[in-house]
Amino acid sequence: MKIIRSNEFQADRAWGAMDIANMNGITTRLHWTDQPYKWHVNDGEEVFVVLDGQVEMYYREHGAEQSVLLNVGDIFYASVGTEHVAHPLGEARVLVIETAGSV
Repeated sequence: MKIIRSNEFQADRAWGAMDIANMNGITTRLHWTDQPYKWHVNDGEEVFVVLDGQVEMYYREHGAEQSVLLNVGDIFYASVGTEHVAHPLGEARVLVIETAGSV
């Protein structure tokens, strides 16, 4: 059993993470960041939940770059093949659920 106070978590580097669970090859991790990630495509599906702060999520759909502002409680679902990159606005804490070892 674990109790995690996500708003108290801070990593020593951008996108540092706390492993919460690995269930049959699907990981749940809490990330802290104050810097953008990199454009990427995951090995599988990804669920990205903003727990604290705001994140501008950029993604490419049919070759066109788009973005959406994610606030606390918002969820971004990246289906297989979705190219995307997260840009926090200041500090942010996010919960990411994805295939273990994914980018």
